[in-house]
Amino acid sequence: MDSDSSLFNLLTDDLMFKILRFLSDDSDFRSFRSACKSFRRLESLRRTHLRVLRPEFLPSLVSKFPNITSLDLSACPCVDGAFVIHSLSVSFSWTCGISRLNLSRCTGLRSPGLEMVVRCCRNLESVDVSYCCGFGDLEAAALSGASRLKELKLDKCLNVSDVGLAKVAIGCPKLEKLSLKWCLEITDMGVEFLSKKCAQLTYLDLSFLKVTRESLRWMSRMEKLEVLRIVGCALVDDVGLHYLGKGCPSLQVLDVSRCAKLSSSALVSVIESQYQLSQLHASYCYIFDLPVLNHQFKDLKNLKRLTIGGALVSDFALKILGENCLSLAEIGLGKCRGVTDMGVMQLVSRCVDLKVLDLTCCSDLTDLAILAVASSCRDLTCLKLECCNLLSETSLDCLGSECALLEEIDLTDCSGINDTGLKYLSKCSKLSSVKLGLCIGISDKGLQYIALNCKKLRELDLYRCEGIGDEGLVSLSNGCKSLRRLILSYCHLVTDRGIGCLGLLHQLWDAEMRGLPKVTGSGLRKLAAGCLRLAELDLKHCENIDDFGFWALACYAKNLQQINLSGCEISDAGLCVLLGNLTRLQEAKLVNLRNVSVNGMEIVLRVCCFRLKKLKLLAHLRPLLSPQLVESLEARGCKIRWDYTKVEAVMALCSNHT
Repeated sequence: MDSDSSLFNLLTDDLMFKILRFLSDDSDFRSFRSACKSFRRLESLRRTHLRVLRPEFLPSLVSKFPNITSLDLSACPCVDGAFVIHSLSVSFSWTCGISRLNLSRCTGLRSPGLEMVVRCCRNLESVDVSYCCGFGDLEAAALSGASRLKELKLDKCLNVSDVGLAKVAIGCPKLEKLSLKWCLEITDMGVEFLSKKCAQLTYLDLSFLKVTRESLRWMSRMEKLEVLRIVGCALVDDVGLHYLGKGCPSLQVLDVSRCAKLSSSALVSVIESQYQLSQLHASYCYIFDLPVLNHQFKDLKNLKRLTIGGALVSDFALKILGENCLSLAEIGLGKCRGVTDMGVMQLVSRCVDLKVLDLTCCSDLTDLAILAVASSCRDLTCLKLECCNLLSETSLDCLGSECALLEEIDLTDCSGINDTGLKYLSKCSKLSSVKLGLCIGISDKGLQYIALNCKKLRELDLYRCEGIGDEGLVSLSNGCKSLRRLILSYCHLVTDRGIGCLGLLHQLWDAEMRGLPKVTGSGLRKLAAGCLRLAELDLKHCENIDDFGFWALACYAKNLQQINLSGCEISDAGLCVLLGNLTRLQEAKLVNLRNVSVNGMEIVLRVCCFRLKKLKLLAHLRPLLSPQLVESLEARGCKIRWDYTKVEAVMALCSNHT
C-alpha cells in the first residue's frame, strides 16, 4: 500500500486508534503494522507490552515503542547487570513508564543490576523474578527499593531467607500480591514480619514452605487477605487452620491441597466462620469426610469452586454437596475413590450451573452418569473423563445433543470411544480442546467428523491413536484452520502426505510428532514451509528424517523456540545448520544423536550458547565436552539436564566396581 495515496491518511490518529481496538489477534496487528509506514507508527504508539526474545535488540526497540508499560525479559536468561545498566541508561524517560517487569529465569541479573532496574523504573508496580534459583537476600534487598511495588513473585528463589523477606516487607508497604512458593529458607519468623508490615496484602502463596501453625496464626491477622495458598506445607496442622477460622475476615480462596496433617474438624473451623469463601481446594489431603461437614456446607452458599481430588467420597457425600452448594460452577473429583453413577446423578440434579466438571480416573462411571450430567448441566464448558473406560458412544450422543456450549473435553484412554461417538460429539461446534490420546477405537473417519463441524478447534491430542492416518490429517488441515496445538506421537500410519497437509494450518504453534517412522525430510519441509509460526516441535525418534528435512526446518522455522531431536538421525552438519539458524531457540533436547560426534556437539553448543535457556544432553558427554563450554552455558543462565540412560547406569556401575 502506498501511504501517500492511501485514503487512510485522511483519518485522524484518534479514529485509527478506535479501529485498532477491534483487532485482537497478533496476526491482525502484524498485518496492520506491515501495511504502510503510517500504520506502523500508529501500532508502535498503541503497544504497551513488549516481550524481548533477543536482548541485544532492546536498545533499538526503545525508540520504536515509546509507550511501553510492561516489559518481559523472561526469554533472555543471559541478561546480566552490565547489559541492564547499558540498556536502561539509553532512555531514562522510557524506563520511567515501565510499571510491570518480568525477569523470570534471568539468573545472571544479580543485586547491582536489580538496584539499577529499581532506580531507573521508578514506577514499578509488578516484578516477577521467579525461578532465579541463585537469588538471595541481597537481591531481595535490591527489590525492596521499589516502594510502589504491589505485586512480587519470588517463586523458587532458593536463597531468599527471613532477612530478605523482612527487607521487602519494610521497603514495599503497598504490597498486595506476594508469591513465595518453594522459597525454602523462609520460616515462621519471616511470615510474622510480613503480617506486621504489609497490611495491604490480598494474595499470599506460601506453598511448599516449612512454615508451621505459627505462620497461620500471624496470617489470621491480615484483614484484607483474600487468597491464601499453602499447598504442600507438611508442617501445618489442625491448630493452624483453627487460627484461620478465627481471623482473615476477607478470605475468599483457600488452597490446602497436599497438607497431610489436616483433619476434617480443622476444615470445619474454617468453614464455620468463612461464609464468603468462594473457592476451596483440598486435594490429596484425605480429610474430606463430608458426613462430618454436612451442617457446615449449608453455610457455604457462595462456594463456586471446589477441588477434592484423591479423596474418598460416597454417594451420600455428593448428595450433601448437591443439596447445599447450589452455586457451584466448578468441581474437581479427579482420582476420587467411591464416585459412582448414583453419586454424580445426585450432585448434578441440584448443581445445575456447573461449567467445569473433573471426573478424571473415576473408572466406575457409566453412560448413566454422563446422561445425567448432560441433561442437568446445559452450561457445561469443560468436562474431564480421562480413564473412564466404561463410557460408550451413548455418552457422547447425550453431550452432543444437550451441551451446546462445551469447549473442552478430555477422553484420554477411554477405550469405549469410537468413530460414531466422535460423530455425535462433533455437534458441539464450540469445541476448542479435544483430547483423544490412547483411544484405540477411533480412525480417520471419526476425525473427519470433528474437522467438518468443529471449526474453532485450537488443541487436539491424538497420542497413540493408531487408527489415525493421512486422510484424517487432510480433513483436519482443511477444516480446523485455527488449530494451534497438535499431538500426533506414535500414530504409525501417518506419512509425508499427512504431515505435508498440516502445512495449511498457518496458526499451528506446537506440534508433537514423536515416533513417526513413515515421515521423512520431505514431509517436514512442507510442514515447516507452511507453519511459519511454529514455536515448539517434538521430533523424538523420527528416525527417517534426514539432514535435508532439518535444513528446510532451519530455513523456514524462524520462530522456533523449543525443539526435541532426541533419537533422530541428524548429522554434525545438519545439527550445526539447524541450531545455528534458529535464532529464537531457547530449549533443545539432544539425547541419543548417534550421528553427531563430540566435536560436532561442541561446535553446535558454542554457536548457540548465548541464547539457550534449557538443554538436555546425555550424561556421558559431560567429561568429553570442554569445561569452559559447560561453564559458559551455565553462566549465561542455561539449565543443563544431564540424562542418565539405563545403559549408562550399567556402565557406571561396572566402572565403579572395577
